[in-house]
Amino acid sequence: MSEAYFRVESGALGHEENFLSLDDILMSHEKLPVRTEIPIPRLGAFFPERSGGADTDNTIPQGSKLELPLWLAKGLFDNKRRILSVDLPKIYREGWRTVFSADANVVDLHKMGPHFYGFGSQLLHFDSPENTDISQSLLQASNSCGNLWHRTCLRSQLWLPPDITLTQGNL
Repeated sequence: MSEAYFRVESGALGHEENFLSLDDILMSHEKLPVRTEIPIPRLGAFFPERSGGADTDNTIPQGSKLELPLWLAKGLFDNKRRILSVDLPKIYREGWRTVFSADANVVDLHKMGPHFYGFGSQLLHFDSPENTDISQSLLQASNSCGNLWHRTCLRSQLWLPPDITLTQGNL
């Protein structure tokens, strides 16, 4: 019997996403806070409250703060022309990195962002002075959670059921 869905491995931790992976598709639609550095024509059709309305050419003015999907932000980002500047999501900022360095096990990463590691690695495409700190934080959180998983597995293997013969003898 054939399966209706064959799992495609995520490529998010590599250089590019895997466009056949459902996880990567969902990750690429997560919102990223950006600020426009130049007026962007025709993008205002998707943000009517930011553009001049139906009478204008749907231009997003310079300095507008938006939340764009990751795929669109990556497409519009250009270091040479400075179209967008990217603001880090709160989970990747300095305050949260301090929490991860203390103990990443106390943070529910899935609640904060279901694609924490993949999205964080994609943030490294944007030239930010904090890229080194972000990558270190991702690595540290991964190692910390990996150690928790390892300890949990060891505890489950070392747990011994109560001796059944002692229980039966008392009956």
